[in-house]
Amino acid sequence: MFTVHDSGMAIFLCFLTMLGWGSWANTQKLAGKEKWPFELFYWDYCVGVALMGVLFLVSLGTSHVGDTSGAAVWTAIISGALFNLANVLLVAAIDAAGMSVAFPVGIGLALVIGTAVSYFQTPKGSVAFLVAGVAFILVAMVVSAIAHSRLPKVASKGKNLGLIFSIAAGLLMGFFYPQLMRAMGPGPGMLTPYGALLFFGIGVLVSSLPINGWFMRSRGSSFGDFLKARAGLHIPGVLGGCIWMAALGFNVLASGVAGPAISYALGQGATLIAALWGVFVWHEFKDAPAGTNKLIGSMLAAYAVGLVLIGRATL
Repeated sequence: MFTVHDSGMAIFLCFLTMLGWGSWANTQKLAGKEKWPFELFYWDYCVGVALMGVLFLVSLGTSHVGDTSGAAVWTAIISGALFNLANVLLVAAIDAAGMSVAFPVGIGLALVIGTAVSYFQTPKGSVAFLVAGVAFILVAMVVSAIAHSRLPKVASKGKNLGLIFSIAAGLLMGFFYPQLMRAMGPGPGMLTPYGALLFFGIGVLVSSLPINGWFMRSRGSSFGDFLKARAGLHIPGVLGGCIWMAALGFNVLASGVAGPAISYALGQGATLIAALWGVFVWHEFKDAPAGTNKLIGSMLAAYAVGLVLIGRATL
């Protein structure tokens, strides 16, 4: 079974987490160009998450399922369901209120809760550097929201509902990672990281039946539309799920050395990667008014400082 033993490798895996969590949404962009609705894309995404959980298990590790308690298995499955519900709520929040409201509230709340709870469960690393790093990343998220708010857009009629969805998404997203960590450990009845990832993926896939089923009905799509689509439309979603789950796997492996709180906080620096994609590849700010570039520069600088401080917390 592959394990991580030094902080350098742990930081590198956290960097891969940032790349994966910050880049998987490009597959959604590609699917959107094909007019493939997100709720149908999401079925493929969930299949990709579950598939990568299986691939991690058979290629790098072992599950110890035979020696594992049912409580540990259910803990990992519930973690997957929590993440899945949070992810769908975040999408609904973005749809109702826009990125400028949903993202800083949802992801910012998740970052604070996930880091704090993870550190409380496993106090590892310098708390001073960790808190300072998280603070800089939260500042960067606020600046990102201000920059997004300057983009020309149609005024949303559902900002209050979007804010509620954002808060709910952030609360759930903040607790899925500590929940997953509780399923793992060297003690009797606990899962290995690979077993935890396997059952997390199962939790995501199974919980999609009610969660994405509701989301699909609310947007007027049907499962028949999904089944009738040509094979090529399913590739981006499966790839996106595989990328996101691979990033989670790297993060879980790094947490054994860096500590869950630091691993999770570094992973949430993925927002920096997503911002870079949006600015330099998708040109999302090309129609923004003068002065927006200064905000973007400040956002990137705050992210960079925050990530350096969180990385320093491992030393």
